[in-house]
Amino acid sequence: MIEQNLKIINEHGLHARPAAQLVNVAGKFTSDIKILKDGLEVNGKSIMGVMMLAAEKGSEITLIIEGDDEQEAFNAINELINNSFYEK
Repeated sequence: MIEQNLKIINEHGLHARPAAQLVNVAGKFTSDIKILKDGLEVNGKSIMGVMMLAAEKGSEITLIIEGDDEQEAFNAINELINNSFYEK
């Protein structure tokens, strides 16, 4: 199991487009992916769940991944978040 805190750094936070990107990346893996923010835990493969987090710029989330491809899943999601969801 991987549990890691990450900071949302893109200008507009985890709005619809980055949330969809995160869910799309998460869906490529078989591992269970959960995201926590302020006591709310959601399925990282659910667009509605991810959007419910309302994670603005500067928000800290906790990513919890468990499964056979957990390291690959973490690497892909971490890259997406740390590259500001490739927003300009």
